Amino acid sequence: MRIGDLAKKVNVNPKTIRYYEEIGLLPPPKRTPSRYREYTDDDGNRLQFIRNAQAFGIALKEIREVLAFRDHGAYPCPYVLSLIATKIKEIESQIKGLRMLAGDLKRLQATAASIPAETLAARVRFCHILENQQLLQIAPRPPARRPPAT
Repeated sequence: MRIGDLAKKVNVNPKTIRYYEEIGLLPPPKRTPSRYREYTDDDGNRLQFIRNAQAFGIALKEIREVLAFRDHGAYPCPYVLSLIATKIKEIESQIKGLRMLAGDLKRLQATAASIPAETLAARVRFCHILENQQLLQIAPRPPARRPPAT
């Protein structure tokens, strides 16, 4: 099948398929005499596996490692289980950080609501809620980091 057919089958952009080839996630496909890429069902299965892994937050670098196990005849599932365990710990840590941030924001909201904005309007540059030192003491931690894109 050609790249457009494979893209439709797995619901990805053809550019994504080319990119995965470029970084080694997909093997270089055979070419027709007119140089069109020609993909097999195995390529489609591999591409679907990549998409499934991404849906669970597994990074392309990690997916490459899983595929390398398989390409070398090894069973990759124990490694995948270790990746999943690591992802769970990362997510639980992010959830903890977000809960702390939510608590800080609730305290900030409650405290800020008790200060009449009109009395501070002349003394602030932007918004008294984010400039008032008393209010800033509520959340002394640095801003939460967003999870990396995969």
